[in-house]
Amino acid sequence: MTLSATRPPAAAPLGDEPQGSPVRVRERRRPHRVSRVIIGIALAIFAVIFAYPFVWLISASFKPRGQVFDNRLIPETFTWDNYIRVWQEAPLALWLLNTLIVTVLAAVAVTISSAMVAWGFAYFSFRGRNALFGLVLATMMLPGAVTMIPTFLIWNSLGLVGTLVPMWGQNLFASAFYVFLLRQFMLGLPRDLFDAARVDGATQWGVFWRIALPLSKPALAVTLVFEVQAVWTDLMRALIYLRDASTFTIPRGLKSLVDAFGFGGEWHWEIIVTASVIATIPMIVIFFLGQRQIIQGISAGGLKG
Repeated sequence: MTLSATRPPAAAPLGDEPQGSPVRVRERRRPHRVSRVIIGIALAIFAVIFAYPFVWLISASFKPRGQVFDNRLIPETFTWDNYIRVWQEAPLALWLLNTLIVTVLAAVAVTISSAMVAWGFAYFSFRGRNALFGLVLATMMLPGAVTMIPTFLIWNSLGLVGTLVPMWGQNLFASAFYVFLLRQFMLGLPRDLFDAARVDGATQWGVFWRIALPLSKPALAVTLVFEVQAVWTDLMRALIYLRDASTFTIPRGLKSLVDAFGFGGEWHWEIIVTASVIATIPMIVIFFLGQRQIIQGISAGGLKG
């Protein structure tokens, strides 16, 4: 009878830890942490680069005339006189009111009209639907200058040039970009829910207004924010259609301030800078209030369909 000696298991070579060992987990996590730190630093740098002009603008609005272009971000002499003077020199409150009226009417009009067209392309099936939708998208390739003169002739024939109506009236007709965005979102909505509502007696308008629109809030929010920004900063149409200072919007009013305090005389940069700050603040507030909906709407609109 021979006794066989039991040999102890061979020790694993150094560096060959089991797959789930803490050492390997830490090694896998370390590159991810480094990459996150690098991305965070890069984002911080870009944030500073993009925020610096606005910070400089605010700082310059509190500086006296001779110190506007100083290198200091913190004013050496802090003054509110620029804000008082800009309200005295220009009808800024009226321009803000005109811009608010035009922006609200234009944003609501284009959102509702685009949602109706998008709902038709997303829900209804008819011959030539895809071809017609492609034709709508093809209009996005046309530059705005192509339709500028015909549009002006139409408004001029109606006797509305010089009023605020042309600034928002054409938004009663849907925008191709917003139709695309809303249609892509609506294609991801549960169609069975709409069919069930129809079985329960809901009309087509009721399904659209009471079910489809509430479910499309993220995409609608994106449309509203984008259009508000576009209309609030629209200088081209304001230069074409607005003639009298009582109808000026903020971009057209800023242009008149540049003409009054710049060309043909000494530049009063403190007035122009201060008016620019007042004109920019509403857009900053709207963006920060709606940034969550913007991200949700763009993500959903790009992934669905």
